[in-house]
This record gives sequence, structure tokens and C-alpha cells, in this order.
Amino acid sequence: MKKNILVVDDSALMRRVICDIITSDGTFQVTDVCRDGLEAYEKLKSTTYDAVVLDVNMPRMTGLELLEKLQQDGIKATVLMVSTLTTRDADVTIRAMELGAIDFVTKPNNIIEAKGDDFRRGILNILQAVTKSENSKNALNAPGKVTPALEKSSLKRPKTLQRAGNNKLIALACSTGGPKALQSVIPYLPADMNAPMVLVQHMPKGFTKSMAERLNETSKVEVREAEEGDVLKKGCVYIAPGGQHMEVQKKADGTHVIRLNDAPAIGGLRPCANITYKSLKTSGYDEIVCVVLTGMGADGTEGIVALKKRKPVHVISQDAKSCVVYGMPKAVVDAGVVNEVVPLTDVAHTIIKNVGVQ
Repeated sequence: MKKNILVVDDSALMRRVICDIITSDGTFQVTDVCRDGLEAYEKLKSTTYDAVVLDVNMPRMTGLELLEKLQQDGIKATVLMVSTLTTRDADVTIRAMELGAIDFVTKPNNIIEAKGDDFRRGILNILQAVTKSENSKNALNAPGKVTPALEKSSLKRPKTLQRAGNNKLIALACSTGGPKALQSVIPYLPADMNAPMVLVQHMPKGFTKSMAERLNETSKVEVREAEEGDVLKKGCVYIAPGGQHMEVQKKADGTHVIRLNDAPAIGGLRPCANITYKSLKTSGYDEIVCVVLTGMGADGTEGIVALKKRKPVHVISQDAKSCVVYGMPKAVVDAGVVNEVVPLTDVAHTIIKNVGVQ
């Protein structure tokens, strides 16, 4: 049986292009189309779809306003956003994913790009992954407000924490469902976390900056989009910029710095977590705590396997039940390199249990 998709966009041309892309895959059929969020809201009140492809900017009710309304009314939906590459839309899109949108694809600048392979693959790959996951519908109804770090949370600060001694680094990778998942991890890390963190979230240029700023506002650790030459400091989270690979390099004085490059995408991914993990083979850290959260594919597994041959590693994987898409965590589990499998709400606690506080 084909999966039923709702397409919501105020442009008749874009609706047609998106519908053609979706129906080109025999797995899906476009059951309904809507011109704005208000029309879509009326449909979603009475009809259940396997997924919704939702534009950001529309008259009467925007995509963001629709998500807020659905959340208020407790209406479940698996939502894929379509966003332009503007700073304003990046901010809105990150907020949409905080509300529970599963992922997004960037809207092409013209009809030629819209009919190109990149846009087509982006939509179909995400739809194929999320329509297989029942958890994708639940993301929309999770609380949209981020709770302040270590307050009003089921995450408890460990009673016995490791103190300064071992020189450790946290390296986290995530993809589809990642922006929402990170809200349940980063804001719960203490400011005195005894390690820096490098973080790879699959995302285009511009969006990672918005995500970093949003996380920084709600976290006790410092969160920033990584820049070339950044010196890694404990209690700081460095997010790989969209559109660039991120590596960690050890300097002669023992410090470690961020190195960014524009090398070709690996398997369509830039940034690619495997590149970050592999760069840590020559680092000066005593142990790398690798964390793999929700996401399509297997990025991170090859890098962790290679890193494990050269360095002590401790691998934490998000469990299947709490993943929007159980792809990347499953791959690392199947590779036999995982030390702990935990639900999303326990990830921050597990990280601190392993690296301690200063």
C-alpha cells in the first residue's frame, strides 16, 4: 500500500514539482495539496497522513504557525520542511524542528534546480526514512520549550563524578531528528563539563549557525558554530559548519584546534562525521567519548571503528525507541563498538558520567 503524503506550499508551480517528485517513487502518493497552513490545518484535523511536506513562508498561516497549532491541539504528524537558504528562514526552520518537524530540504532558487537530482533525492530519501518510523509522529507532540540546563528535568546530576585527570573529548554525530534530539542533550550539560565537545549535525550552510545560537541561549555550556583555528576548551560545544568538513588537529603546544575544509561531500554529506572521527586518531586526548544520535544512514561508524584502533574510545548510542530514525545508532551498534545504549533522556547524564566535571 502506498504512503499518503500531504503537500503544503503557496506556489502552484512548486506544489506541482514536489508532487511529481513524490509520485515518481511508487512507494508514495500525494493524497492532498494545500495552499497555506490554514488549509492544511483543516485537513490535518480530520485526516491522517504518513508525512507532510510543508513550506515555511505562506500567507494566512505559515508553516511555523501550523506546527505550533498542531502541537497545541495534540495533532500528530510527520513533517518535512521546505526552506529557502536565507538567514531568516534558517532561524524559522530551526525553530520548526524544535517544535518537532523531522527534517528539512532547501528550496531551489529556480525551476531548473527544483527539477534537479539534489532536490529530488533530498525529499525522497527523508520520506523513505521517516515513513518507516513510528517515532517520527511523536516528535511533533514533545514539549517545544527547552528546559534550562539541569533544572526541572528527569536528568539528574551524577552523585559521583570523575574529577580532573584524564584528558577527554566528546565527539557527537547526528542527522535526521538531530536538532530536536539535541535539545534533550546540550541544555542538560553542566557549565563545568570536564571536556570539550565537537558536534556534527548534517545540515546545509547557514542553518548550523542558527542552531548553535538557539542551543547557546538555552544551555549552560557555551555552544558555537566552529570556526577555523578555534582552540578547543572544556565546557564548550563546537558545531561543524554546514557545507564544511571539520577536523581536530593537535598543536605542538598540546592544544587542539578546529580545522575546516571544503573537500568534496562524502556520500552526499558535508560535514561528514567520519572525517571528524578519523581526524581524532592523531589527537592528544586520552579517551574519546563518541556519541551517536538519531539519523539516516551509517555516518560515524567507519570513523569510530578506525579511531578505536588507535585510541581508547567509549561509545554511547541512542536507543531505537527514542530515535526518530534508527539508522546511524543502529549502524554503530551492529559494528560491535558500542559501550552503552541509552534512551535520549539519559544521554546527557551518560556523557557526564564518563567525562566528569572540573
